[in-house]
Amino acid sequence: MDPWGQIARSSREDIRALQNKKLARFIKTYVYPFSPRYRRTFDENGIKPGSIRTVEDLQAIPFTSKLDLIATDGRTEKFKEYILQPDKETIRKFWPATRLIRLALSSALRGQEYVEDQMAREFRPAFMTFTTGTTNLPTAFLYSNHDVDNLHIYGARMLKLFDIAGSDRIVNMFPYAPHLAFWQVVFGGLASSVLIMSTGGGKVMGTDGNISALMKMKPAVLLGVPSYVYHVLRTARDQGRDLSFLKKIVLGAARLGEGFKEKITELLMQMGSGDVSVFGTYGFTEARCAWAECPTSISVSSGYHLYPDKEIFEVIDPKTGVVRGEGEDGELVYTALDARGSVVLRYRTGDFVRGGITYAPCPHCRRTVPRVSSDITRLSDVKDMRLSKIKGALVDLNNFSSVLSDIKMIDEWQIELRKHNNDPFDVDEVVVYVSPKSGCDRARLEEEVKKKILLSTEVTPNRVDFLELPELVRRLELETASKEKRIIDNRPKG
Repeated sequence: MDPWGQIARSSREDIRALQNKKLARFIKTYVYPFSPRYRRTFDENGIKPGSIRTVEDLQAIPFTSKLDLIATDGRTEKFKEYILQPDKETIRKFWPATRLIRLALSSALRGQEYVEDQMAREFRPAFMTFTTGTTNLPTAFLYSNHDVDNLHIYGARMLKLFDIAGSDRIVNMFPYAPHLAFWQVVFGGLASSVLIMSTGGGKVMGTDGNISALMKMKPAVLLGVPSYVYHVLRTARDQGRDLSFLKKIVLGAARLGEGFKEKITELLMQMGSGDVSVFGTYGFTEARCAWAECPTSISVSSGYHLYPDKEIFEVIDPKTGVVRGEGEDGELVYTALDARGSVVLRYRTGDFVRGGITYAPCPHCRRTVPRVSSDITRLSDVKDMRLSKIKGALVDLNNFSSVLSDIKMIDEWQIELRKHNNDPFDVDEVVVYVSPKSGCDRARLEEEVKKKILLSTEVTPNRVDFLELPELVRRLELETASKEKRIIDNRPKG
């Protein structure tokens, strides 16, 4: 039985005591004995596994980053070092006598085959997802059946946070792929016994197919990637569809601004659906789970409710690595508490959160679990390749998305980075392609686009080109690719 209900009402002190207890046991019983990477890390740094007893003790452990996981110097299987790999020798050496006695009794009473099956269920990899490969080669993260059980639990918790009833129907438009978002929804629906139809997104069924699915299922809830969900709803509006049955929109895999949420609700109001809730989610492959907002007004975010029995989050100064205080800005750092398969400790997510973590009860749902502010952006990390030098300035490319997606008079947009005269040694050029809503003042919109991009990135676009919506949809590959082509870097290499 999932203890979520009790944990979500526990005091801050009780939650921290639970985390301390689980962390000490997890390090001593699972991570140090069975993780090749972390046993080496502990030994090289003189860290005794028994010395990690509290959340504060985590600061003795070096950070893990994306660069530690990706293939370098021909080592294409670095991710395997992070998989827990128990064997008879390490089990006998590191597990406490009480645990070994229980194994022996189980073997005597039920047979050795039963014990081996139980160990395989807990530890043997049986499922995997991958990072999307946007910035590096895709990296595999493996799940044992224990982890798949947890994926069910996380999904069920999210549906409770969204206040989704068992009788509600759901359409899942996340792209069908070995990526976390799609499977988190699938397993969450199975765990909650909620009827879900997964369309696989635009690449599998196409936009018309997804709209047909909506009309047949008449779901109360729609989930997917923000840009594609918006595209589907806009197309349905243009077709004169009645989507009054939709009451909740759940979006993931991208940052959501208030302006974008308002654009979604305006579309739905035009199709007969009033009083719609739009939720954001936050997740990443390395954690193998996602977190969610609870119901609020469009202009307010509750923050992402965490699972303190399953993980520990820290917020650090991205330059110094020093842990920040409650509510302070910084980079999110993740540590697993109940994982098998692939396990990471003090994993630097590369995500910068403004407003940090709060431990006060949620003013909207009254749950007392920690919450991460929803104002999360990618860090300007050269190694992550989302930071680029444009016109001599170092620019976080994600800032383009947060600016342009929130402008109400823009239906779709794309950024092209190129060189003047296509000469690799000439100056950079930034071209913004925009499909405006009908009836807007294009001169005024062009001025707004240039002004907001300059304020956000310190770079002024060279041009703002207006394109018809079908042309921009084609350029974005919204209906043909698993991931839209939102920012294109066409600069030749010198």
